[in-house]
Amino acid sequence: MTRTKSSVSPARRSSDGKDASPSLVLGIMSGTSVDAVDYALCAIGPDRVDLRKHWQARYTLPLQRRLHAAAAGTATSWEVGALHHELGRFFVRGLGKELEGVALSAVGLHGQTIFHQPDPAAPATLQIGEPAWLAEALRVPVVSNFRAGDLAAGGQGAPLATLFHQVVFGRRGEFVCVNNLGGISNVTALDWREGEEPRVLAFDTGPANVLMDIAARHYSKGRRSFDLNGAWAARGTVNGELVERWLTHKFFHQPPPKSTGREVFGEKFWERALAEATRAHLTPEDLLATLSEFTAASLALNYSLHLGGVPSRVVACGGGAANPDLMRRIRSRLQAWQPTVEVVTSEELGWGKQQIEAAAFALLAYRRLRHLPGNLPATTGATRPVVLGQVTVP
Repeated sequence: MTRTKSSVSPARRSSDGKDASPSLVLGIMSGTSVDAVDYALCAIGPDRVDLRKHWQARYTLPLQRRLHAAAAGTATSWEVGALHHELGRFFVRGLGKELEGVALSAVGLHGQTIFHQPDPAAPATLQIGEPAWLAEALRVPVVSNFRAGDLAAGGQGAPLATLFHQVVFGRRGEFVCVNNLGGISNVTALDWREGEEPRVLAFDTGPANVLMDIAARHYSKGRRSFDLNGAWAARGTVNGELVERWLTHKFFHQPPPKSTGREVFGEKFWERALAEATRAHLTPEDLLATLSEFTAASLALNYSLHLGGVPSRVVACGGGAANPDLMRRIRSRLQAWQPTVEVVTSEELGWGKQQIEAAAFALLAYRRLRHLPGNLPATTGATRPVVLGQVTVP
């Protein structure tokens, strides 16, 4: 796929770090892993994005179970409606006292995705968490429902963190990839070897933590929500035959723009994988190792098929970047493809693994309130740049 230059100009961090009147915007993000909500308070101006504070609010186990049921399609409309408002109140409780004394300008609320289907025949997406509760509690505008505008303009509704990646991690004269390892893995390729603006390509590569998290919950009977530090996977033996079989999935070979979610790589995929693993007599550790290897292999496969070149650096972020076993496998797969690729984490570059997605939606909220486009059509597939998000005012 031919990469295209950015069609909108994102805010940039200034060289002297000065801005006369940056806005304090709170970004709130809860991802496909359905484990916790990230809050990122950012100072944002026309040419800067600076993190001021980050904190998390973990979902309770009962709330997690209800969100999983909603994402799996087994919750009733009544249950989803009640959950939509309960989640809005949860976002308010998660504020705690972190904003005391803060002159907040706005909130960018991603919400919890329970359905995402970018198929052009019947595109749809749904993020729940009623924003009115935050607007009432904070008395500032809350921007939410970011993905629908891009979807309506013919895009995939994802990825939407691309502008932020360009602001923070783009390096003039280099080809850098930023890979978020949340529930789903998505990459932003920033080729800045020529021209005043980087050539940008961004898309989902497939699963990151989602299948491993489901496996951890299954084998622990709900006592664990993830494989801490990849410890189970590190003790297992990879079943290469299953990995190669799963890599034939049509999504990996589909050219960008493309996006995916739990509908493809969630509970239904897990049920088939578990059945195959049972027939192959895999232990829990073996299946965790096989799923971890599958994640790394599918990421590398997408790079080799769709990037159109070799990056000099890959920056890993999101929860998966804290998993040593997964990072070892990703580094091994990428360097088997191209030995010169440098693989680092965002934390090594000053941005915590869990801060980036929330900060990206703070930037998108800032742009929405200034009527600036938030999508890159070259990466989402939209027909035009779109001002993203709907505003709830107190």
